[in-house]
Amino acid sequence: MRLIHCACGEAPAIPGAFRVDLPHHPGQKELRFLTDIAREVLPVDPTPSLEDIQSNPAVSHLGEPEFAPQHPSEPVRIVVSGDDRALGLVLTRLMRADVMWVEVAYVPVDRQSPAALVWGAGDAARAVEGAVRPIPCVRTDFGEVVAGSAELWTGNGSAPFTGEVVVDSEVLVGGSEYGARLVPTVDAPGLVAIPYISPLVPTRRFLRRQPVRRTDASRVLAGRALQSGGEEINVLIDGILRPRPVQRVTFYRHLRDIQSVRAA
Repeated sequence: MRLIHCACGEAPAIPGAFRVDLPHHPGQKELRFLTDIAREVLPVDPTPSLEDIQSNPAVSHLGEPEFAPQHPSEPVRIVVSGDDRALGLVLTRLMRADVMWVEVAYVPVDRQSPAALVWGAGDAARAVEGAVRPIPCVRTDFGEVVAGSAELWTGNGSAPFTGEVVVDSEVLVGGSEYGARLVPTVDAPGLVAIPYISPLVPTRRFLRRQPVRRTDASRVLAGRALQSGGEEINVLIDGILRPRPVQRVTFYRHLRDIQSVRAA
């Protein structure tokens, strides 16, 4: 097995891994070496392309997550140490290069982060010796993978959401809600989302007494995709706010699954 350690910031040593020291949040150019390694061990991918999968109704690509069908000359496992954003950036690089057959393990700096909880991420020993258990890959229409969580709101989050949030065909946010939060799932259909029913930040009128960021657990929706349209939609992915608000955004399950090394 070719073991690559993407050390995003200060990180402990991973036994037997080739260490690459990277910024806390590496850019896609800084992660290009991962694509080179994948191409080296699998120069030609004989399995169906994304276009083939999408056009073939007989292919069950949105059921339970599946093991990758590729057979490289040697397995490649990437160990990401850092935060959820670092993991998401590595997954984004693999997705954009269409080398999702590469195994990915996560050693989080925060074991209570959203991605750490989804992956059941552990220590270096599990990252090296753990088994692959595929999970859905949730991405956006602007080409980013969500490793742990994403949030949507209008303005600074103190006023109700201006627009609508729909999970598959069901409306999650469309009236008095203040936004929504989603997380990937470890099995089908791919993601779950919940609405915010109170402001995300305190307002002046009820600065001391007003509860913020309350959610309604009775309204959780699971689906393959989440779509939102409206005004000044702020998008937060793995703790990082996109530079500018948007008028629409879509999160959806990618056609290939993540070959994650995680707890059962």
